[in-house]
Amino acid sequence: MKSELLNRGNIADFFRYVPFSVLAMIAMSCYILADTFFVSQGLGSNGLAALNLAIPVYYFMHGAGLMLGMGGATKYSVCRSRGQEEQANRVFTNTLYLAALFSLVFIFIGVFLSGRLTVLLGADEATYDMTEIYIRVLMFFSPAFVLNNILVCFVRNDGAPRIAMASTVTGSLSNILLDYVFIFPCNMGMFGAVFATGLAPVIGICISLIHVFRRKNNFRAVKMPPSPRITGSTFAIGLPSLVEQFSSAIVVLVFNFIILDIGGNIAVAAYGVVANISLVVASVFTGIAQGVQPLISRAHGVGEDGRGKAFLFYAVALSVIFSAVVYAMIFTFAAPIADIFNSENIALLTELAAGGMRVYFAATPFLGFNIVICAYFSASEKVLPAQAVSLLRGLIVIIPAAYILSSVMGLDGVWLSYSVTEGMVAAVAVIIYVFITKRGKKTPGKITQKGAV
Repeated sequence: MKSELLNRGNIADFFRYVPFSVLAMIAMSCYILADTFFVSQGLGSNGLAALNLAIPVYYFMHGAGLMLGMGGATKYSVCRSRGQEEQANRVFTNTLYLAALFSLVFIFIGVFLSGRLTVLLGADEATYDMTEIYIRVLMFFSPAFVLNNILVCFVRNDGAPRIAMASTVTGSLSNILLDYVFIFPCNMGMFGAVFATGLAPVIGICISLIHVFRRKNNFRAVKMPPSPRITGSTFAIGLPSLVEQFSSAIVVLVFNFIILDIGGNIAVAAYGVVANISLVVASVFTGIAQGVQPLISRAHGVGEDGRGKAFLFYAVALSVIFSAVVYAMIFTFAAPIADIFNSENIALLTELAAGGMRVYFAATPFLGFNIVICAYFSASEKVLPAQAVSLLRGLIVIIPAAYILSSVMGLDGVWLSYSVTEGMVAAVAVIIYVFITKRGKKTPGKITQKGAV
């Protein structure tokens, strides 16, 4: 293991993939952060509250795309590392079938159920119209969001991390520019914000297709019917990515209801600031995890578990360093950061958001570790541990913690529940990892050409 950690080739591979993936995920997270900033400036605190009420829909749609992309691309990478090119193409084709199915479901919800969904998410008279239009248009663009996530994952796993990064960065930059143009010069309000967000993945898809048009892609669609077996494998491996995003949606939803009851729309707007900055921070960890995933998958595919653990070590170390820097900055500059999103200069909004950030972001080192270890489990086809960590941090622990701590400590308890949850789950993840490692030493696996999917 020590020799693997010091291997220059491993370190070079790590820094060939991870920085591009991190930049790509930061760019992707800016879809919503740009909306948050421009909506706060153009539509005030009610617009910011409406956006935060609609965010769970984005999380779930984005999570579906990541599930298909990460699940399919991981299987694709393992198949190719074992020389199973035909099976790898079958995985890609089946992933496209699933993308079409999910897109149809999302469009149906957007066309026929957006109003009911808006009410369920907690919108009141002041926020209903803006929340409903955001959800409806976002759902209309669901095919672009889902396909963009899939192509980015496959292109990155196909040895083109720069193009994958360029896809998401270009899409995000276009979103920022279009957000400004549609909200201010064009005066299109919330529709302008969501229209800009919807166009971003369309532009990203065009960039990803450069890899295909240059004929450097190893994946291609083949004639085949949908495969239940491949679908099950894709879902099993990609489920942690969906759970991570779905849980974010559930957490935002639960926190919105709790915070609405405690402090009203101003408190929800403050939480919108905290949650959207958290989205950017989490995107860095997700970028580290997605960047290291192809490397771990390939190592696993050829039976080099020591190499896979070395990549895990690099990813955790980078996450810890980033966590320390981020928390120091947030703790020091919480109030100025909150003021960026406070166009109406509401003192209470800044106070709540700044205080919330200082408590909420204490979770950062645990958050980074949990995302990385979950990706390691998924990439090495340890499906149950990956799903267990995802479910624990996303649903099983966070929701009871939020209700219990908020009942005792009010709004401070809501912020604290996030840190408590990530810390507890990190401890459980370490125990699972140690158990799997010890068991693996007692019963070393065999590499076979069977069972790619």
